[in-house]
Amino acid sequence: MEAIRKQATKIIDQVAKQQQAVLKQFSGGGYGGPDNVLTDESELQQHQKLEKLYISTRAGKHFQRDIVRGVEGFIVTGSKQVEIGTKLSEDSRKYGVENTCTSGSTLSKAALSFARARAQMEKERGNLLKALGTKVGEPLRAMVMGAPLEDARHLAQRYERMRMEAEAQAIEVSKRQIKARESMGNPDNVLKLEAAEAKLHELKSNTAILGKEAVSAMAAVEGQQQRLTLQRIIAMVESERSYHQSVLQILDQLESEMLAERQRIEAFPSPTANNAMPPPPSYDEVNNVFASQTYGESTGSVGYFLGEVMHSFQAESDVELNLSVGDHVVIRKVSNSGWAEGECRGKAGWFPVGYIERRERVLASKLV
Repeated sequence: MEAIRKQATKIIDQVAKQQQAVLKQFSGGGYGGPDNVLTDESELQQHQKLEKLYISTRAGKHFQRDIVRGVEGFIVTGSKQVEIGTKLSEDSRKYGVENTCTSGSTLSKAALSFARARAQMEKERGNLLKALGTKVGEPLRAMVMGAPLEDARHLAQRYERMRMEAEAQAIEVSKRQIKARESMGNPDNVLKLEAAEAKLHELKSNTAILGKEAVSAMAAVEGQQQRLTLQRIIAMVESERSYHQSVLQILDQLESEMLAERQRIEAFPSPTANNAMPPPPSYDEVNNVFASQTYGESTGSVGYFLGEVMHSFQAESDVELNLSVGDHVVIRKVSNSGWAEGECRGKAGWFPVGYIERRERVLASKLV
């Protein structure tokens, strides 16, 4: 429809110019003249300007509508992300609170830190979505559906209809002029010509006034569109920038907490992390140790000492000894491979020497 309207307007302008050329040929004489021509240069410029304003404001309206739709889609998707992130935060918090791991609380602490950070990030995302709705979506939607634009468009349409009516009246005047010349000044034809010219003059005057009003209204709407849309885009950028800065601060703090915890763990490695521990000495190596002690030393010089278990150890073979944190062990010998042989709670076997700390004295009840 818009293309048809443009084509019709173009045809009307061409017809008006042709009429102007024809009227100029018949303007010499007693009746008619250039003043009867509707489409003078100023009126044509005003019409073209109004046409450009109409196209500009229509494009601005469509752009505002696209932004509103985009913001609404962003809010719907973001709300779902907030829901998912909040659920993840709650699950992490629940694990951190209800953790029953026997080897330490490192993961539970990390889970609680992650839950807290995730909750803060989802709160920031919620604030962003709210800002996009109130600062961007609602103002633009109000302008798209607002009265100023519709009023200006209706004024432009009224101008267009009046302009077409004036064009038709200009044709009627040209016909009356021809009849008046052919009738050699017939009074009846002269009166009809004068009435047609008066009506044309009135239409031209009203069209010019209405055109100026339409141009002024459309220009005001165009300026408002440009300013408001730019302001809303800036507000959207500022809101997103503030959101990302806040999230970055939260993530930086979370990362520093987790890295500090990891460094603490690496400084005091847990038994489960020490996968590089070599296997206990073989049967031949054990016999060689006993043989060297038998021929080179007395039985009392083996160097027994007491140790307290600092990390639990799960035996993986029959020659290894199960240890729990807090147990006390009588260490009989230590091999060069990092394993020790000793007795705990009436059972003997091998275990990593790094899992125990030496104690000078221990209550006898601890060794039972």
